[in-house]
Amino acid sequence: MIHTLPEEQRHLLELVEGFARTEVAPAAEGYEQAHEFPRPLFDQLGAMDLTGLPFAAQVGGSELPYTAVSLVIEEISRAFLALGLGLSVHLLATFGIDRFATPEQRERFVPDLVAGRMLGAYALSEPGSGSDAAAMVTRARRDGEVYRLDGVKAWVTHGGVADRYLVMARTGPHRTAGISAFVIDADQPGMSVAPPEAKIGMWASPTAQLVFEDAPVPIDRLLGGEEGTGFRVAMASLDGGRLGIAACAVGLSQAALDVARRYAGEREQFGRPIVEHQGVGFLLADMATRTEAARTLMLSAADRRDHGFDVTRVAAMAKLFATDAAMATTTEAVQVLGGAGVTRDYPAERYLREAKILQIVEGTNQIQRLVIARSLAAGPGR
Repeated sequence: MIHTLPEEQRHLLELVEGFARTEVAPAAEGYEQAHEFPRPLFDQLGAMDLTGLPFAAQVGGSELPYTAVSLVIEEISRAFLALGLGLSVHLLATFGIDRFATPEQRERFVPDLVAGRMLGAYALSEPGSGSDAAAMVTRARRDGEVYRLDGVKAWVTHGGVADRYLVMARTGPHRTAGISAFVIDADQPGMSVAPPEAKIGMWASPTAQLVFEDAPVPIDRLLGGEEGTGFRVAMASLDGGRLGIAACAVGLSQAALDVARRYAGEREQFGRPIVEHQGVGFLLADMATRTEAARTLMLSAADRRDHGFDVTRVAAMAKLFATDAAMATTTEAVQVLGGAGVTRDYPAERYLREAKILQIVEGTNQIQRLVIARSLAAGPGR
């Protein structure tokens, strides 16, 4: 499908590949070791108009299809997963706001996100409601011209570094229809950010809790101007988010394959490069096949979204398959490198730690299987 892209999109991918190779990849390890979000690199994504790729020209976007967006996220993730994931999450939050905003809210909140002047984040999960998102207890109580928010949102990617958050909170007792969405900026009174979680990987991508204590959120921050739409906002946003994570996983798989193939061509044992030994060659063959299969499923799902089809099932499939593939491929990359693979002299061990996280974010892979199974039980749609 890459070869069938219009010339303009192929040119864009060439520019992104060059930027990722020369600017992003060399900086990745430094940001990881500093546990620092790569904001200067994100700002460059904005300057290149990559933070608004799928959005309408009316709000400053490029109106590109999700096939192209997925390939851009893949290429950036291949160079530095924390930045690729950062772009994916930013697009997820921006989509939710743009899709469900009133015209006035869209004009007010979306252009800065699309231009990359503001970094977006998405706050759905809570300490007691991860996979069961509808079990949230964070509450928004109407008090005159404000909603007063109380509660804790957990596992927020970009927590503490984002400028604008899409936050779900309960405004009524109904399990799903009692949830509303709010657009909340980082300077919101009554909102604080807990210290970042100490994760096994993606140290340059902060994950933190947002704590709301009687936070007075103006009523014009209620997304769409009405209560009860928050769960729909959350689920619609996650379809695109899962495609984004699939793209991140494909990029990570490709990065692992690149490192393993290069090492296997240089490392000699028994008088020849180890790539010529069947045991190693077969590992590389499996890695390459798995990566290409994940990419094909990712692009198929993105293409369906571009053509207006319901992609809940296939987005879950793409996220499930691509992240499981990344876990297998990064594990095999470490195996190809042998002793070198478990040292920090090579990025293979970092890729392995990062792949594990991708199997969990945007819904665990067990939840993806549940989504797929329920869809199959509901009917034979494709």
